[in-house]
Amino acid sequence: MRDDGTLDDPNGPGRPADRSDDTPSTDPTTACPPEATGSWRTRFRALRTPVAPRPGRTRLAVATGAACCLGLVGVSQVGFGAPERAASPAPTAEAAERAAVDAASRGMARPSTAPTTPSATPSPTVTAKAKPKAKPKPKPRRIVPVAGLTRAQMDNATQIVRAGREMGVPRRALVIAVATAMQESTLLNYASGVLPESQEYPHQAIGWDHDSVGLFQQRPSSGWGTVAELMDPEYATKAFLSALEEIPGWQDLPLSVAAQAVQISAFPDAYAQHEWRAGEVVAEILG
Repeated sequence: MRDDGTLDDPNGPGRPADRSDDTPSTDPTTACPPEATGSWRTRFRALRTPVAPRPGRTRLAVATGAACCLGLVGVSQVGFGAPERAASPAPTAEAAERAAVDAASRGMARPSTAPTTPSATPSPTVTAKAKPKAKPKPKPRRIVPVAGLTRAQMDNATQIVRAGREMGVPRRALVIAVATAMQESTLLNYASGVLPESQEYPHQAIGWDHDSVGLFQQRPSSGWGTVAELMDPEYATKAFLSALEEIPGWQDLPLSVAAQAVQISAFPDAYAQHEWRAGEVVAEILG
């Protein structure tokens, strides 16, 4: 029986000696403040079970309470010690300025350094150069008849000048040749009436002066060439100029003298009358 008159229950939770709430702990290391002890006792009573207590269980509960008390003391020390810490100094103006500059530099967009691949690089537009237009070939200058000549006469005179240019003779030789052809054939390609073979070749007139043929009335019988050759204006001209170049000093001779030295004509002075007209024709052909 307890002092308050309550009977002990033999089936109760334990004997009075086993109850931790009746006998306070005398161990100074396990003593807890009244506030913590009361709290712990309240929690311990809530966790008690109707199982019969054992001597070892009471000691375990006491040890657990001591640990709880120590934990509460540590927490109280941490909580009270935090305000005593010195506040961190406020950042200076210089540090704030550096931070602002650093933040601005990091926020700036940086140029891409990734290498560009040939496919990503746009190829420059190639503009095709326009081919220069080919200049039209100059049309050959049309030689007009001069000095009262017909078209056929002017064409024959042109053949004489061109043949002489191929030989490289001077201009004076060209004038002598044209003047001689004016006197001998009036610048027409003659065939001979007494030489039927000459009529088989292109001709513009027929003469009857023996076997004389062509622009210069050269005779095959005198060794000037064959009938076919003498009927060709180019051959006949070169035969005449070749004979002219064999005359010593022909460049300084009067036109009639130089022509007569080649032709051996019955009218030696007749060539001189055609000199001025021959000069006009050669000038027109040479341009």
